[in-house]
Amino acid sequence: MLTTICSSRQTTRPVVFLIVLLNFFLVSSSGRAAEGVAFSALPDWPHLLETFEERLAQVESDQVAIELFVGQVGPAAALRDAAATIGARGIPSKLAKELLVQEITRSAQRLVAALATWQLANQVTRSVTESPQGAIVVPAPRMGWLMSNGPFPSLAEAVKPAAADDYAAIAVAAGRLAQEAGQQAMTEWWRLRTWKDRVRLTRGQLRLCGTWQWVIHNHQRHHEETKLSLIFPPAGKDGPGIPGLSEVIVLGDAVYLRWETEGKTQEDSLLFSKEGQRLEGTFVNSQGGWGSISGKRTASCTLQ
Repeated sequence: MLTTICSSRQTTRPVVFLIVLLNFFLVSSSGRAAEGVAFSALPDWPHLLETFEERLAQVESDQVAIELFVGQVGPAAALRDAAATIGARGIPSKLAKELLVQEITRSAQRLVAALATWQLANQVTRSVTESPQGAIVVPAPRMGWLMSNGPFPSLAEAVKPAAADDYAAIAVAAGRLAQEAGQQAMTEWWRLRTWKDRVRLTRGQLRLCGTWQWVIHNHQRHHEETKLSLIFPPAGKDGPGIPGLSEVIVLGDAVYLRWETEGKTQEDSLLFSKEGQRLEGTFVNSQGGWGSISGKRTASCTLQ
């Protein structure tokens, strides 16, 4: 198939166009479906690539990438809060850790690297289809930086020197590279877009962390009471966790817990009181049970 395509420049161009069009559709579709986000909320990727084309072509270090994200790319991609936080100076180390600054800084670097790689893939495609004059030369520092913020498996193949009869192969590699970069851009954008949700979740888990004495009053079973001790671990701590606990949401003083065991489910709706030392609320389960829950903290959170 490629042998036939490479036989003339005239047949290469329509094939390259179809490759680019297909990859653009694939990237757009994957972004539209990502995590159920509405299509209207997604960045206009082609517009961003066109707007920042010159700046993206010059990025070859983490510092330059962060400056570009904070000053231009972040705000343009509806990521103003993340950009402002990354660009803020003098954030205390404890607060920076709580705000996941290191994590979102890394995502910002990878987003800019993805856009820079995407722009490079488009440049290669234009070179092949419009005026083939050999490979696009990528300086070693820039190439190393892009690879370290990838991976982009098709990058080396897309920019390698090629003879005239290899134009179609280069176009295919550039099309794959555009798709790889687009997928990474979408992934990192979504991480930055949902960053504040992860911060809220981490804060909530930290507030819930500790040992609690639970008293469950089940009205279905003639007001039966059950007492048990639960240890909620801190966010991100490795370990088995609490058996059956499948979901934890803490928003302010409100706590939602979902339990799933052998096809049975239970949902708890609770509120913090007494400066976070008590939890009071209700539960319902799939067996028709319902009643009240009273929780008292008996030991503080163990972070080690």
